[in-house]
Amino acid sequence: MQDFDQAVNDAIKTVKATHKTHMKNKYKHLFEGIKRQENRTFLNRIYTQLYIIEGEREGVNIEHEVLQMETRARTQDTPIYCNDIFKPSTKPGCEEENKIKTVLTKGIAGIGKTVSVQKFILDWAEEKANHDVDFMFVLPFRELNLVKDDQYNLHKLLLDFYPELQDLPSNIYEECKVVFIFDGLDESSLTLMLSEAQKVSDVTETSSVGVLLSNLMRGDLLPSALIWITSRPAAASQIPSEYINRLTEIQGFNDSQMEEYIRKRISDEHQASKIISHIRKSKSLHTMCHIPVFCWVSSTVLQDINAEIPQTLTEMYIHFLLIQINMKNQKYEEGDPEKLQFNIEVIVKLAELAYNQLMKGNVMFYEEDLVESGIDVTEASVYSGICTEIFMEESVIRQKKVYSFIHLSFQEFLAAFYVFYCHIHNNKEVLKSFYKSEQLCLFKLLKAATDKSLQTGRLDLFLRFLLGISLESNQERLQDFLTHTEMNLDTIREITKYIKSKISGGEQLSADKSINYFLCLLEVNDQTLYREIQECMNSDKLSWKSLSPAQCSAIAYMIQMSDEVLDELNPIKITISNESRRRLIPAVRNCRKALFSGCELTDQCCESVATALQLNSLLRELDLSNSDLKDSGGKLLFDALKSPKCQLEKLRGVASWYAGYAGYAGVYGPGQTGDLPSQGGTFN
Repeated sequence: MQDFDQAVNDAIKTVKATHKTHMKNKYKHLFEGIKRQENRTFLNRIYTQLYIIEGEREGVNIEHEVLQMETRARTQDTPIYCNDIFKPSTKPGCEEENKIKTVLTKGIAGIGKTVSVQKFILDWAEEKANHDVDFMFVLPFRELNLVKDDQYNLHKLLLDFYPELQDLPSNIYEECKVVFIFDGLDESSLTLMLSEAQKVSDVTETSSVGVLLSNLMRGDLLPSALIWITSRPAAASQIPSEYINRLTEIQGFNDSQMEEYIRKRISDEHQASKIISHIRKSKSLHTMCHIPVFCWVSSTVLQDINAEIPQTLTEMYIHFLLIQINMKNQKYEEGDPEKLQFNIEVIVKLAELAYNQLMKGNVMFYEEDLVESGIDVTEASVYSGICTEIFMEESVIRQKKVYSFIHLSFQEFLAAFYVFYCHIHNNKEVLKSFYKSEQLCLFKLLKAATDKSLQTGRLDLFLRFLLGISLESNQERLQDFLTHTEMNLDTIREITKYIKSKISGGEQLSADKSINYFLCLLEVNDQTLYREIQECMNSDKLSWKSLSPAQCSAIAYMIQMSDEVLDELNPIKITISNESRRRLIPAVRNCRKALFSGCELTDQCCESVATALQLNSLLRELDLSNSDLKDSGGKLLFDALKSPKCQLEKLRGVASWYAGYAGYAGVYGPGQTGDLPSQGGTFN
């Protein structure tokens, strides 16, 4: 009997070793673009630690994820390393979290969720972390979708994904420490009903895949197993909070991580430095490059630093598209008309696919979707071969294939290109979904797209790209795809006037829509409205009769993103509500003087000011007189004053708070001079 037990233990040990080797070989490479041999890089060579925080950011509700990234300031929370997500929190009062079973990690598309999972697994497989874990099983939702209608028990399901487990007895899962990773909840078409699902408590009991997952997450099946779920923010609510022990959010790269990543990708140190320098000069580009996938796009385009440097999002994506085509066809300059025509047809079909699926709200496609757009599924690899870094095909469980664009923004860019292509080629069938008219008119199309973007968050970035492509300069860049370019200065003037009326008019826009409309203006190189706002903020005159809180949020965003520093931010001089004034306060990040006297600062306002003090050295004068400063908000501010980056020279309106707050009384005294942690400024 002892010999038999030893034989079983040896067999289990062998399976564990085989599984670990399989996971190491599967996850040691990072594929930037589609999974082709030439695109792979060793993960450990290029991996850059991401900024992951516990909890989630607060702020304006942003429907579109790229816009969400642009509008939110990076928090100052203590980051969590991906290998430590199941380790108990060290924060005081978190004793209840000593046993963390289920972690939900949120993050926008392209922010690094899947790469974090990959690094977590690889470090375990290479025995660098989580040594107490016996097995890790990754079950991506995009693959589970393909078997959602089948009946499984958990052991059989795992065997389909991991055949090396075939000699493992089914009862071993309860005796081992196991981690299940469910990647991409936002891609799931399974029905998860955690509170209503039938109970399954045995790994040999058969049910639907959705029921199995629900029982794993609920803890009825393998209650000791650890579970990690990743999701884009909009889909995360599918998992009720009572089943989550820890919520984390991936915020992408911080500044140093972004620079580290670029230097790892670009072997030429001088070239890498020039790319980093250009990114730093553009606030919008700099903010977007905190998203790893966009940082990858930007560094790819900017490697040819001597060429024309893209200034807008549309220009960046056009350059990236042309680079991908040229990678496939290095004989462009020889003028091979057949190859050129084939490439054009492929891009147009991919653009049609992007448009059709965007209108349906789909980011994952299957063979029938490709057929609908005239793509021969037997030649899908040819399509992905031309745009190697844009369109992905992936063989998954049972060798079925799933398709997607490498990032949602590429789908939106190609969808916008397709709509403009249809306008140039008089395709009324497609354009009639925007406006009903026998006579095609670019202004009517752009106006209809502007209005339609109000109805859905899916079209915010699409609208920016459509407007950007409409510029004659961008049409010329895409001239190989268009029969002609359209001179449309009057159209651009008309549509910018229309967008301005939307922003400043009486219509109650949400903050994210107002911000997106501002960005649309910048996409067509129109900064007149921003100039007007700057002038208004620097004077006592405001041409708009009133400002809603949403408009103030948009104005604050535009001031933050501007490359020009605002001399003075003084919300109190504008006749608006207290809430509207508070919405202007985040603009403190890009101004020299901030006068918040009488603004009734909330803790969130104080956090905005504290972030500004910690993240930049622009702010020199700050007036907080009569601002009803609370202890919690005051502590945030004065902790920020200790930052080495704080360059504040004058601080007013806090002496009485200092004197009355026990935590600081005696450290700073009323009316003292030279007590600011910066360059000997005044304090009263």
